[in-house]
Order: sequence, then structure tokens, then C-alpha cells
Amino acid sequence: MDVIKLKTPVLDRLTEAEFAQFCLDHRDLRIERNSSGQITIMPPVFTESGFANNELSYQLTHWNHRTRLGRVGDSSTGYTLPGGAMLSPDASWVAEKRWQALAPDDRRRFARICPDFVLELASSSDRLPDLLTKMHDWLGAGVRLAWLIVPSTETVYVFEPPHPPRLVQGFEQSLSGDPVLPGFLLELKELRSVE
Repeated sequence: MDVIKLKTPVLDRLTEAEFAQFCLDHRDLRIERNSSGQITIMPPVFTESGFANNELSYQLTHWNHRTRLGRVGDSSTGYTLPGGAMLSPDASWVAEKRWQALAPDDRRRFARICPDFVLELASSSDRLPDLLTKMHDWLGAGVRLAWLIVPSTETVYVFEPPHPPRLVQGFEQSLSGDPVLPGFLLELKELRSVE
């Protein structure tokens, strides 16, 4: 299944409010917009990937409930980045202090904030080059930690600025979120049990 990329002069110039209304008018679609105004409509994930994404969100949410250090967003959570893009990662986390600094009106829309942590899960309907481009968009917006998980190859791309990206091979290990997510360990082996 392919994503649909829309790029027309009218769509390129949508204001933030007009884009939000476009999303509301098409609320049954998964929509993102990059910094050049191109709108991407993504298909739903296949069932197996949905199970894996739920496991990832569960582990992150469980850790956050214990620590109360921030806010966890699911795959439907959209963020407006400094360059005008509105992206929605599969899972995300924003430190509580940064969240509380936002104006209440900003919290009720696609908040103008880059998460501290984002996680993208490559499903069989995704293209790896597109996901790597999206990860670089997150990095350019100021994310502090980003993971791109590819279950089909049991690979994780770890992005921790200012360090170069590193590759983690195999799901027999845990992935540490320190220092951005203090004490968080993602149990990668749990992704095997949902397949």
C-alpha cells in the first residue's frame, strides 16, 4: 500500500488553522504535512504492526505512569514543528516542564512543540527511506532521542544528537532511553511475541 502525497499551490499555502480544518474535514485519514507544505495521507497499518505499536506504546506509558516525568502521545498525536511541518510519530514523549510551558490554547491543537522522544515503527506498508527522512525532520526540529524500529530485520536505528546514528541488531536485548527517558528500558523481545 502506498502513501498519497499531495502537493498543489493551494495546499502548500494552507495556514496552520486551515490545515487543522483540513484534518478535521478528513478525520478518517492519517494526515501529515512536511515543512514545504506537502501533505501525506498514510494508509492504516496492517494488523500485526498495530499490535507491535500497541506494545511499544504500552511499555512507554507504563514507564511514564511510574515516573510521572512527562506526557506520552500515541500514533494519532500530531505536533507542529518550527519549520511548519505537522508530523505524527508512532509514539512520543514530552517532558512535563516543557508541556506545562505551552499556552492552554496550544495544547488543544497540534501543539507547537517538538517531542523530547519519538519512536517510529516500520510496518510492511512503510518505505524505509521515507521513515529515515522523517527521522531527520524530527532531528532538525530538536528531538533529543529518536528510535526507528524495523521488526522485519530486528533492527533499531538510534538517533541521539549530537552523536551519529547507531544501529542496534537483534531483539534479544533491551534498549535504554537514558538519559532522556531516565530508567526506561524497551523490551524488544516483546515485539517478537506479537508477530
